[in-house]
Amino acid sequence: MALITVIRDLHRRKARERRGLALAEGVRLVEEMVATRAPCKGAAVSPSLETTPRGAALRLALVAANVPLAAVSDDELRDIAATDHPQGIVAVYQQKAWELSHLIPGPQRPLVILDAVQDPGNVGTIARTALAFGASGLIALPGTADLTNPKTVRAAMGALFRLPHLHAGDDVVLEALRTAGAVVWATAMDGESIGAVSVVGPIALVLGNEGAGVRAELLAHASKRVTIPICAEAESLNVAIAAGIMLHYIARRS
Repeated sequence: MALITVIRDLHRRKARERRGLALAEGVRLVEEMVATRAPCKGAAVSPSLETTPRGAALRLALVAANVPLAAVSDDELRDIAATDHPQGIVAVYQQKAWELSHLIPGPQRPLVILDAVQDPGNVGTIARTALAFGASGLIALPGTADLTNPKTVRAAMGALFRLPHLHAGDDVVLEALRTAGAVVWATAMDGESIGAVSVVGPIALVLGNEGAGVRAELLAHASKRVTIPICAEAESLNVAIAAGIMLHYIARRS
């Protein structure tokens, strides 16, 4: 079946970029896809989808929306899914083409910028957290995990259907921030304690690679270097946890 071939293909980043499509697995994610009216190109469904009331209701919603459905066995679905337990459904959706102008930070709406954050789970969790704290959007700089990686999409728990996001290079992002008059905060171990930093102006929060942190060339453009004080016995915080603490502070002080 053509849809099954497309699903297999979309496990590759180059295919997702070429087609402008991505995958949503499981009842919760596909529910979010439907709720946000993300264009769905089709879904592979197996008998296990209708073993729960939510799954049965989701199938009816897809039929009502005229989404093409491909019936497969539970074993066949597991074979094309990225997870061991895809809950009876894998859907193909069209990515929204966000522009930088959609992501410009504003009062109480910080922009989150990821500098070579490589773990898809961390990237997805940061997207989920950014949406929860009212961020204007999420930008993935070179070296950051693909925002359409199935692991990223799952960890985001539907946030990437709602939060403006895109991949971009350093120069275009820095120029957009200058034009917007944004205050750039970069996380750094030797930075100023987050509790001592005033939240003034539209803020762009730069979070760095899990091991190396923010690159020196980006630190040079930062208005503030900020850090989260932790106990001496602890080496560092997970980048997604750090993002949550920073975004909560910005939201509380705005």
